[in-house]
Amino acid sequence: MSDWTSGYVTDIGYTFGYYTELNPLRIKLAFLNSGLVPPDCSVGCELGFGQGMSVNIHAAASAANWQWHGTDFNPVQAEFAKELASVSGSGATLHDNSFAEFCNRDDLPDFDFIGLHGIWSWISDENRAIIVDFLRRKLKVGGVFYISYNTQPGWAALIPLRDLFVRHAQIMGAKGQGSVKRVEASLEFADKLLSTNPLYSKVFPQVSERLNKMKEQNRNYLAHEYFNQDWEPMSVDKMGDWLTSAKMSYACSAHFPDHVDALNLSAEQINLLKEIPDQIFREMIRDFCVNQQFRRDYWVKGGRKLFPLEQVEKIREQRVVLVRPKGDISLKVTGALGEANMQEPIYMPVIETLSNYQPKTIGQIEQAVKDKDVQYAQAVQAIMVLIGTGAIQPAQEPAAVKTSRKYTEKLNSYLLDKARFTGDISFLASPVTGGGVAVGRFQQLFMLAINSGKKLPDEWASFAWSVLSAQNQRVIKEGKVLESAEENIAELKDQAQKFADSQLAVIKQLI
Repeated sequence: MSDWTSGYVTDIGYTFGYYTELNPLRIKLAFLNSGLVPPDCSVGCELGFGQGMSVNIHAAASAANWQWHGTDFNPVQAEFAKELASVSGSGATLHDNSFAEFCNRDDLPDFDFIGLHGIWSWISDENRAIIVDFLRRKLKVGGVFYISYNTQPGWAALIPLRDLFVRHAQIMGAKGQGSVKRVEASLEFADKLLSTNPLYSKVFPQVSERLNKMKEQNRNYLAHEYFNQDWEPMSVDKMGDWLTSAKMSYACSAHFPDHVDALNLSAEQINLLKEIPDQIFREMIRDFCVNQQFRRDYWVKGGRKLFPLEQVEKIREQRVVLVRPKGDISLKVTGALGEANMQEPIYMPVIETLSNYQPKTIGQIEQAVKDKDVQYAQAVQAIMVLIGTGAIQPAQEPAAVKTSRKYTEKLNSYLLDKARFTGDISFLASPVTGGGVAVGRFQQLFMLAINSGKKLPDEWASFAWSVLSAQNQRVIKEGKVLESAEENIAELKDQAQKFADSQLAVIKQLI
């Protein structure tokens, strides 16, 4: 009998993460900033959607303009994803097919956008060939492929550690004990090995720090990230070799901080990269400069360049919105070169212009900050950086927002109800951004309280505590579990007041 898992971890579910790079609304500004003609998209597909949070949030939040399809071969995850699609009524068509089954279906449309988050690193060459053939046949001319994957050289020192995990799980672990216990045992053994000060950890001292970070991470995530049978960090030039037969060319990074060289590269490195005419080789050398460990790329089937004036005009048309309370926005940003301070005379006028949490075009922002001596190029760079930090997101047109809201309201109602039982889901759908908005469990419980007619923060906190205490759950503050009811209620009241003072106004505008 064949093993349907193909060596992939299936005994525990993947995390309920949302990945903003899979939101195709972001493509336009990334392409325009890179001088490329953005695609006109309306049909999307996510391969390997996990629990289906991203595909369902995007299907609901962009229902006015988009039709979504996708697959995940784990039937438990696919069933939950289908339930979300049914609840929202978005019309997303989701399957539990393997890549081979899904990519050979004869009832699929041609796609403008195909997304693959992380999966490429964990699958066999056979499945990679199936996906490339799918791109060749089913991605439209001008269509975009988003892919994220572990890459070299950032993984070079850590590959042996990952190999140790897998071999320990195979030899020292028992299949019946489950993936979580095998992960725990492998982490403990690696810790024991490094405590003997092997030469490996002396040559690569960052390994010990990385292992300590792993020990703090969700075990389900670690199982799926490191313990699959197939696992390969791939350099961007090898990715290019794979995608050539599908007529794909590299477009630009889907990770917005990568678009700002000053955050990531020294002057010498920038000058070196300018000397390299070949785009893929230039990206490969850039990965050496920043010690890239994880790439998030857009590839395009037929990328076209814009004329300079055309580029400026189209950038000015793009709409963006502030998605974080103004007072919570830090003027510090982290790039490959470390932490940097944003220039307050440039960034604050942009933030102030958006501080009513209403979408504005970049052209409107440009006009609003002119009298603050902020130039067009400075405003655009500030917006790119703030999108990279998550403070700003691209926004849909008003008509699309209005049409999509009826689908997001249904989905969000379902997700808010789930917050009574679990803190696993920490995003809601926004018709404004066409994507997800981060909202923690306690904040979701406060929203449930508001929806039930409770008007005061103290009432929201009491409602949240009634939910938590009924399940013998407690608040964790600064790593410490609060044991008494008084401590828990006091902390919840503090969080409810903060929610009332700043976060609620933003969320109301976005959802």
